[in-house]
Amino acid sequence: MAVGKGRRIRKPIKEPADAGRTYRLCPTSQQAERLLEWGHTCRAVWNVALEQRLYVHRQRRVYLRADEQCRYLTEARHDLEWIADLPSQAPQQVLRHLDRAYDNFWNEEHSAGFPRFKKRGARMAIPLPGQAVRVTRLNRKWAFVRIPKLGEVKFRLTRPLGGRIKSATIRTDGAGHWYVSFGVHLGRAVAPPNEQPPVGMDFGVKQSAYLSDEAAPRLMPQTLTEGEKRRLAGLERRRERQLTHARNHRGGKYSHRLRETLRAIAELRARQARRRLDFTHKLTTDLAKSHGLVAVEDLRVKQMTKNARGSRVEPGGRVAQKAALNRGVLDNLPGERRRQLVYKCPAFGSVLVAVTPVGTSQTCGICLQRDPASRISRDVFVCTKCGHTDDADHNASVVILARGLRTAVGKASTAGHCGEQHAGAGQARPAMSRARPGRTREPLTPHPPQPRPLRIPRAARNPCGAPQGGCQQVIEFRDAPATPLN
Repeated sequence: MAVGKGRRIRKPIKEPADAGRTYRLCPTSQQAERLLEWGHTCRAVWNVALEQRLYVHRQRRVYLRADEQCRYLTEARHDLEWIADLPSQAPQQVLRHLDRAYDNFWNEEHSAGFPRFKKRGARMAIPLPGQAVRVTRLNRKWAFVRIPKLGEVKFRLTRPLGGRIKSATIRTDGAGHWYVSFGVHLGRAVAPPNEQPPVGMDFGVKQSAYLSDEAAPRLMPQTLTEGEKRRLAGLERRRERQLTHARNHRGGKYSHRLRETLRAIAELRARQARRRLDFTHKLTTDLAKSHGLVAVEDLRVKQMTKNARGSRVEPGGRVAQKAALNRGVLDNLPGERRRQLVYKCPAFGSVLVAVTPVGTSQTCGICLQRDPASRISRDVFVCTKCGHTDDADHNASVVILARGLRTAVGKASTAGHCGEQHAGAGQARPAMSRARPGRTREPLTPHPPQPRPLRIPRAARNPCGAPQGGCQQVIEFRDAPATPLN
């Protein structure tokens, strides 16, 4: 609380973004070209900033943060035109995102890995703070967003914002389409319990989802039609032929026709991803609205979908079958469903509970007797003790519900680090052990130590003031090339 001229001035309270809004952006050809340049610039700033932190820590054992790197960024904007062309707020947001990546890595309860360099083929993202943009509504379906140094860009207003804009990110998808995402503050309170019946849900491969209170599974519609599948297969065969020709006759240089083929494949893949995400949103919204408790399995998706190739010393078996199974698991988006339920359940007054998945497909939903012999096939479950017969996935959903009711005790389990961003209460799932020797060039410490000046004996210094054996000068942004890094 500050004091000024005899009266007390209360500091403004920071209102975090508690909801997200994503819209399709429709820039002109000139605006899209400039946004593409800005995306490469943001990627180069990330890569140079990460390399600077690694170099300083390797040489001086000092941890750099965004506040210190912003000083070098200011000098770089005076020296490099390709950084000066970017709005000043965007690279600052990039550095703050890098800080968050480091904090997530240091957090032992977070599953994030060490920050990595961004490739040129990665999706573009231009972050901006909320005060840097302004939205103007044109009519019921269209609106303008004012972006610094770019002007007003039109976007499709598919739903109202509903709150105050706290952040904005301009990004692309796999097909190169532009989107704008707003983080908004709605200020809504946690909804009261909706008093709906509980449900258990089993995520499958052949059957997308099976609920304990339904007699039939919920199947995801085909994300690609038969004609689109044939066209995709033909495009992939054409891509392989063109890639072989480019390697053998063009020195690896892509031709215009090859780029058109890659663009057509990306269009089909992006369309498939949108349809898959649409079904996932409808499923999770219905679960959160229609049930007071949602019990799901605490799946480790990364461990489930590891490839079976093995190594040269111990090669794996049935590699193609395991690859097909992995595609089927990932096609149903179990991690995305879990992430959406984490923030949708509290918004609709329901509770999310994650239970252990061990033995759910081998346990009877009536007598709770676990026996691997009861699962006589992929689709049929016959209990060896009580003779209960049911669909295997439906029986597993009943077991999941029974475990969820015992675990819940009126408390929601956010079950993952996503809950820390979207849910106000709950217990985070403990992270897997990530201690691997030589996995990073920085030590794994819960909290980084405060930077301390490096003390070097005077006798060990060179005439230039650097220690013997090489100069330890801090890398600055002016050391970057005059064009964005590849």
